[in-house]
Amino acid sequence: MTKTLRTGDGTILYYSNTDGVNKLHNWDGPAFIPQGNMKLAEYYIYGIQYTKEDWIDRKRDTNGLPWFKTAIGKTVGARV
Repeated sequence: MTKTLRTGDGTILYYSNTDGVNKLHNWDGPAFIPQGNMKLAEYYIYGIQYTKEDWIDRKRDTNGLPWFKTAIGKTVGARV
């Protein structure tokens, strides 16, 4: 679950607690927005920083069919 932290100077942080460690993380947009300035926004997934283009590619890779609905799942003899 992603949580939001807003500081007094307008900085917005989106983070997730993974194994007791808070890591910057946001699938929906930038995880770090310094002083509310979107031009300086930084993109993170589970604490790893990405450029905006790489972040879009990573986000695009999460969508798709489950293994049992693909042609490979049906040729192996998966029980559905």
